[in-house]
Amino acid sequence: MPIVKTLVACFVCLVPVGAAVAASPSAVLAHEFVFRKAEFSQCHASTIAETTDGSLVVAWFGGTREGRKDVSIWVSRRVGNRWTEPVRVADGVQPTGSRFPCWNPVLFQPKTGPLMLFFKVGPSPRAWWGEWMISADAGKTWKRRQRLPGQGIGPVKNKPVQLADGTIWCGSSTEHDGWQVHLEMTRDLGKTWTRSGPFCDGKKVGAIQPSLLLYDRGRRWQMLCRNRNGQGDLWQTWSGDGGRTWSRFESTGLPNPNAGTDAVTLREGTQVLVYNHTNRRGEFPSGRNMLNLSTSRNGRDWTAALVLERDKSEYSYPAVIQGRDGRIHIVYTWRRLRVRHVVVDGSRLTGHPIRDRKWPDGVGRLPAGR
Repeated sequence: MPIVKTLVACFVCLVPVGAAVAASPSAVLAHEFVFRKAEFSQCHASTIAETTDGSLVVAWFGGTREGRKDVSIWVSRRVGNRWTEPVRVADGVQPTGSRFPCWNPVLFQPKTGPLMLFFKVGPSPRAWWGEWMISADAGKTWKRRQRLPGQGIGPVKNKPVQLADGTIWCGSSTEHDGWQVHLEMTRDLGKTWTRSGPFCDGKKVGAIQPSLLLYDRGRRWQMLCRNRNGQGDLWQTWSGDGGRTWSRFESTGLPNPNAGTDAVTLREGTQVLVYNHTNRRGEFPSGRNMLNLSTSRNGRDWTAALVLERDKSEYSYPAVIQGRDGRIHIVYTWRRLRVRHVVVDGSRLTGHPIRDRKWPDGVGRLPAGR
């Protein structure tokens, strides 16, 4: 059924982490920081997964600053009603002794098998490569770190999707020859990989960091992509043959300031998109000053449902999943200092029409972080 229930501007905040959650009619059930203090100065590009035992795991990259050699992959687990202290699980140290920064972790829990953690290592997005490892104990310990075969990148920013037949499809992209989107697929939980694409030339059309959305029980697919062409829009392309061929890239009509996005297909069919609904420059809010949640039933008509952040700082690179209990979990970069986690009841979201690319007034807003 469509998401039509009323959103009330009353929110529950888990500050400090572990505080009791009071009953609330709001769509936002909880919001919290995954950590408040850490060994690193900055963090970015968080990712979240629900494991087979029902627990949550979050990962991100953290270090002195994005691109510095000390940037590593960090993980926290949700144990009881609190997050564990961040633990470094991978760095960019090579067998030769040289060291490179780590980038863009992606967590994924297949229907069967261990939890997967993909990430990138290398001097820059133009020259990085993909690595991955697994955890058989819900993210407590990690093993079998290895490089993806060939030119594999793995899911470049956003989670894969797993079809009914068990195949795992990863939306990926490269930046060494312009921005080009492609897919990487495994039928055997990562033992072997197949690559298809690229689906844009990287010059006239440049796109990266796709999210995969499914329609009509998987018969139609949509990719939503970050792009740096034109006036700055979120781009889309469609496939009617299981991801083999794709339509010409086109604008969704939603603004995007050349920033990462993520989206998820809920089990009842609604699409949820988390992104910066702003222009690259101009009057406030612009750039990464505002982070938003929109919903759609058909992937073409999007409605404004929630403002996650809005002030003169950076809020960016969201990741979104739906848990087994139906709740929506969102994590994102909070001012490059912390990772914020928000829990949403999708059945309580109300969509407001978006006209002329402008975010409408009166949309529910998450309280400012403390």
